[in-house]
Amino acid sequence: MKSKNQLRLDPLTGRWIAVAEGRSYRPSAFFPAPASEHIPSDRNCPFCPGAEEDTPPALETYGPSGSWTVRVVPNLYPAFSGDEPMVTVSKGPVFTQAPASGIHEVLILSQDHKATWADLDEDQIGVVMAAMRDRMDAHLHSNVIRYSQIILNQGRAAGASLEHPHAQLLGISFVPRELADEQAGFSRFVGGCLLCATVELEKTIDERVVVEEEEATVISPFWAQSAFEMLIVPKSHGPHLHISSPYELKSTGIAIKKALNKLRNQVGDVAYNLVFHSSPYRAIGNFHWHIHLFPKLTTKAGFELGTGVSINIVSPELATKVLLGTEAIDGTKN
Repeated sequence: MKSKNQLRLDPLTGRWIAVAEGRSYRPSAFFPAPASEHIPSDRNCPFCPGAEEDTPPALETYGPSGSWTVRVVPNLYPAFSGDEPMVTVSKGPVFTQAPASGIHEVLILSQDHKATWADLDEDQIGVVMAAMRDRMDAHLHSNVIRYSQIILNQGRAAGASLEHPHAQLLGISFVPRELADEQAGFSRFVGGCLLCATVELEKTIDERVVVEEEEATVISPFWAQSAFEMLIVPKSHGPHLHISSPYELKSTGIAIKKALNKLRNQVGDVAYNLVFHSSPYRAIGNFHWHIHLFPKLTTKAGFELGTGVSINIVSPELATKVLLGTEAIDGTKN
């Protein structure tokens, strides 16, 4: 009997993804974690106006004199800190360690405690993207940092410990496996740029395009590993976020906003992760910076954890129709 399910290869990482849409009809297949879920705190929010002394002194402040619209501050509980060089030490045949050098920063998106990225106005988005650019450029001049990762965790289920919307910037002394895999994916592709070719084909096929902004395109990628996953790709080919033009950065940020609003309007107020992938500093080879959007609708179970093979229970084709409002999650027409 011919299977209705599919294996799809992610060309960015070289991993197989299983698309098994029938599993979405199981009872309680989705466990959506609301992005607005209250994160309890025993003290006032340190990111709100008036609580500036509750954070370390700002690294960057954006806004009119005497006020601010966006702040970047050191993380009080950094995962990476210090400027020791990346030198590994062997403590036995299977024990290798190195100093976790680098920098860990917090980018406060707005003064508004409740304003998620989807709620920001376009000018505010331009400032947020400019702050990301400036901090990545600052990381470039470190003798230790090889790669900078920007993430945004919205909602407790996505890993947020504070409710006030914020992003995190981590400058680290090594290139992580996920980025190394993506670099290899770009190197394997022989038709120019992998993501430029992907976006061009997606526009022709027109089955998985979610948002078309002037300088960025949002797709539900053919190889999506999770339900309603999206990929935001700037139209101008370039490896580094920090050397992109202000207009391109703002347009890309607006594309994120539109994608998040479609997700909220059509699927619900779910928690999500935004992950920005820019080329490692001083890397040689083809790359195209981009952003991954991962809604928290399902939980990885034993098979995924044991094999590294993700099972996506909503095909990207159906996900796109749902996000565009033309079909319901059960496949019926709206």
